Amino acid sequence: MKYPILLASLSALALSACAAGPDYVAPLPAPKSAGPFIGAVNPAVVVGQTADLWWRLYDDPVLDGLVADALAANTDIRVAVARLDKARASLRGARSDRLPQTNIGASGTRGRTADTQTLPGADRNGSAFDVGLDISYELDLSGRVSRNIEAARGDVSAAGADADAVRVAIVSATTRAYVDAASAAERLAVANRVVTLLDKSADLTAKRADAGRASRLEVVRTQTLRDQRAALVPEIEAERRASLFRLATLTGRTPQDLPAIASARTTTPQLTVPIPVGDGASLLARRPDVRAAERRLAAATARIGVATADLYPRISLGGSVGSNASSLGDLFGGGALRFLIGPLISWSFPNISAARARIAGSEADSREALATFDGTVLTALEETETALSNYAREIERNAALKAAQGGAATASRITHARQREGQIDFLSVLDADRTFADADAELAASNARIAQAQVELFRALGGGWQKSPAAS
Repeated sequence: MKYPILLASLSALALSACAAGPDYVAPLPAPKSAGPFIGAVNPAVVVGQTADLWWRLYDDPVLDGLVADALAANTDIRVAVARLDKARASLRGARSDRLPQTNIGASGTRGRTADTQTLPGADRNGSAFDVGLDISYELDLSGRVSRNIEAARGDVSAAGADADAVRVAIVSATTRAYVDAASAAERLAVANRVVTLLDKSADLTAKRADAGRASRLEVVRTQTLRDQRAALVPEIEAERRASLFRLATLTGRTPQDLPAIASARTTTPQLTVPIPVGDGASLLARRPDVRAAERRLAAATARIGVATADLYPRISLGGSVGSNASSLGDLFGGGALRFLIGPLISWSFPNISAARARIAGSEADSREALATFDGTVLTALEETETALSNYAREIERNAALKAAQGGAATASRITHARQREGQIDFLSVLDADRTFADADAELAASNARIAQAQVELFRALGGGWQKSPAAS
C-alpha cells in the first residue's frame, strides 16, 4: 500500500472513531430532595432565591468591609485558587496531546581515534555534526486523548467548586467571628451591669449588718453571688478577644493590624427580614461541595475511558528530517539530508492484564465518586434542615427568655420595694437578684445563639459569594 492511501485510511479512521469507555451521564438525586424544606414553615425564613452577598442583610458597613477583605486576602482562599490554577495547567497539558509533538536536536563532536584503529596514512582526527527535527501525531483512534481532556476538564470544574466552597466557609467564618465578638461585648456589658447591681446589694447588706438588721450569713451569701458573677467577666472578655484574633486571621491580618472599628460594635447583629432559603433543587444546584462531587464523578468516569483505550493499538504518524556531516559547511548540503515518514503502532496485546487491572481500578474510583456524590447530597440536605430547625427552636427559646427576663426584672423591683418596707427578709431579695441576673445573662446568650444560627443557616445554603471579589 502506498503512503498516501495509508494516510488517507488512517485519517478516516480517526474521524470516525469513538472514544473508549462509558459516556458520562450526570446522576439525578432522589425526587423528594428537590422539594421544599421541612423547616421552611419557620416564619423567620421565606421560600425564595437565596440572597447574593447575604451578610449585607445585617446592614453593617463594617462587616461588609471585613468580608471583602477576607475574600481578597484570606490564605485558605489563596491556596484554593492556586490549586485551581494547577488544575487549569494540567488541562492545558492534556489539550497539548491533540497537537503534533516535535523535538529538535543538534550535536557536534570532535574526536581522535586510536592509532591501532586507523589505517596507515589516514587522519586520526575527525568531526561529526548532526541536526534533526522529529514530528509525531497521535491519531487518537480509541479516544484516549479526548477522554483524558474530559477528565482534566472535570478536575478543573471540581477545583473551581472547591474554591467556591472555601469562599462560602470563609465568608461564614468571618461573619461568625464578627458576630461572636459583638455578642461577647453585649454579654460583657450585661455581666458588668449585674456585678454593679450585686455590688450595691453587697454594700447595702454590709450596712444593714453593721446596724444589726442583717446577719453575717446574708453578707457572705451576697458577696459570694457577686464574686461568682464577677468571675464571668474575664471569661467573656477572653472569648471576645479570641473572636477578634480569629477575625484578623480570616482577613489576612495579624492581630495587631485589625482595625479598631472591627471591635467597636457592642450589640449582637440582628436581621430585620426573613431569610430566603429556596428549596432542595436550588440548594443542590448552589452548594459548591455538591458541584465538586458531581464534577469529580465526571472526571472518574472519563478516566475509565483513558484506561480502556490501552486495550487498543496506539497509532501515531511520525516523521523526521535531518542532516549529518563531518563539517558545518557540508551539514546543509543536499547529499547530507535524510528524512523518514510512516505510521508508528504501539500495542500491549496480548499481555492486557495490566490494562484490565487499570480499568477495574478506574471503575472502582467511579463507584467511589458516585457514593461520595450521593453522600454529599444527603449531607447538604441534612445540614440545611438541621440549621433551619436550630434557628426556629432558638427563636422560640429567645421569645420565652425575653418574657422570663421581663418577669424577673419586675419581680426584682417589687422584692426590693417590699424589703425596704420590712415586709420580707433580705434572703428573698437575694434570690430575686440572682434570678434576674440569670435571666439577663441567658437572654444575652440567646441573642448570640440566634445570630450564630443565622450564620450557620447561610453557610448550609451555600450561596452568596457569586458577586464577590476574587482572591488576589
